[in-house]
Amino acid sequence: MRAELKPIRSEADYERALEEVASLWGAKAGTIDGDRLDILATLVETYEAAHFPMDPPDPIDAIKFRMEQQGLTRKDLEPLIGTRARVAEVLNRKRRLSIEMIRRLHESLGISADVLIRSSDGQRAA
Repeated sequence: MRAELKPIRSEADYERALEEVASLWGAKAGTIDGDRLDILATLVETYEAAHFPMDPPDPIDAIKFRMEQQGLTRKDLEPLIGTRARVAEVLNRKRRLSIEMIRRLHESLGISADVLIRSSDGQRAA
């Protein structure tokens, strides 16, 4: 019989939860094992968010990542950012994103506005 589910409060609890997640990986949704996997994954995610927080990605890195994911070229960004020169300036970190650029990138590429608002050095855009 499996141990009772409980919050993850220590590194040892976390390690045990990860081991059980690995053993349950691939369990069918809606089954007892599948439900247990869902609950454990949520507990692990909550623990990791509290103990291993991640900074949001750099906006330019996020744009480049999305370009790679979607097979986009710099030319594809021109309707969102501006001229070819403006796209180059933004991607080379010589120009900050404007509010309008942020809106268009968010709407067209689905990049979080919170990510795009950050400047490349981690400060909020002006």
